[in-house]
Amino acid sequence: MKDGSPAGDLSERAPPARRRSFLRRHAAKLTLSLAVACGLVYSIQRGGLKLIPKGADFQTVRWWILPIYAAAFVTLTWFRSTRWRFLLGAGTGLTKRRLFAISIVGFTAILLLPFRIGELVRPYLARTPAAEAARGPRRITMAMATSSIMAERVIDGLYLSLVLAASLVLVPTIHPLPEKVVGLPITVGQVRGYAYSILGLFSCLFVGVAAFYWMRSWAHALTLKLVGLVSRPIAEKVAGTFEQLADGLHVFGSRTRAVGFLFETTIYWGLSALGLGLLAWGSGVVHADGSVGSFGEACALLGMLGCAVMLPGPPGLLGVFQAGLYAGMVMYYPTVVVTGPGASFVFLTYAMQVVCQLAMTVWAISAVGIDVGRTALDALD
Repeated sequence: MKDGSPAGDLSERAPPARRRSFLRRHAAKLTLSLAVACGLVYSIQRGGLKLIPKGADFQTVRWWILPIYAAAFVTLTWFRSTRWRFLLGAGTGLTKRRLFAISIVGFTAILLLPFRIGELVRPYLARTPAAEAARGPRRITMAMATSSIMAERVIDGLYLSLVLAASLVLVPTIHPLPEKVVGLPITVGQVRGYAYSILGLFSCLFVGVAAFYWMRSWAHALTLKLVGLVSRPIAEKVAGTFEQLADGLHVFGSRTRAVGFLFETTIYWGLSALGLGLLAWGSGVVHADGSVGSFGEACALLGMLGCAVMLPGPPGLLGVFQAGLYAGMVMYYPTVVVTGPGASFVFLTYAMQVVCQLAMTVWAISAVGIDVGRTALDALD
């Protein structure tokens, strides 16, 4: 207390109280996420896989591939970020550069915080006072930004699960398929079944959201009638959630914006698959006969990775990220490759994405002037 006044004492104590509030609010998620991470890491290592490969596993790595992959990752992140403008609509005043910076910080929050609680950071940054000066006449509310991101997640989930399902059907696998995913207590059949169930989930979500977008009154009444048989309050909650999701689908109200969003989404996911395939080849991941993996196999790896990290997980996606790539590789490459060069591929993919993401975040903070600590706590508290 500088002046002896109670007000001064309270202002000095406010930041610690806020930090305690965040820890109290998310203590269960933080604890559970650490338990999930420990369990996944234990299962992977107990099964003979490696989070940190041995030196011999890196002997086949073409190190000059790494800067190329880094450039591809930055480029795909640009398209992943700036396509958001189609969902937000015209007249917001947010430039592509600022959308890129805001999204980078939001993606980093998702990466570092457990169970995807960092999802709230991106919409909050889009409506903070710092962004309002550049926003223009059309104000972005928290609800508007959140609904656009929720719709983006549903569209991405459907897009990626369609790519994965097509890859599992059309791309030849090794014969015979191993009974289990090496290093993990799950069968290959369960992995493939999970992939198809993800497609079913996002298909149902998209159909439901689309119904609320194009036939809102009918969909609302039907939800209250069906879900209301169980609980009226739950029915109102479900209807409200789908209505919020439907608000983010206004991009399909304009052919130009819909085509633009889907085109840039295709570039984003296409570069993601190309980057994975390039890094796998650069790490020495090949078939038993020495042939290089195909683009279809890279799409399958991307789909398994995407479906794994799409679910709530531990900080840094540790364990979940590795499990997704290993589950994809066992369907196309022999075990000796998966546990050797494959281990270096998984490690380098994870390390490169984390390093590039953090480096871009440093740029976003310095170039655009985002107060990460303040805004993140505001968004999450």
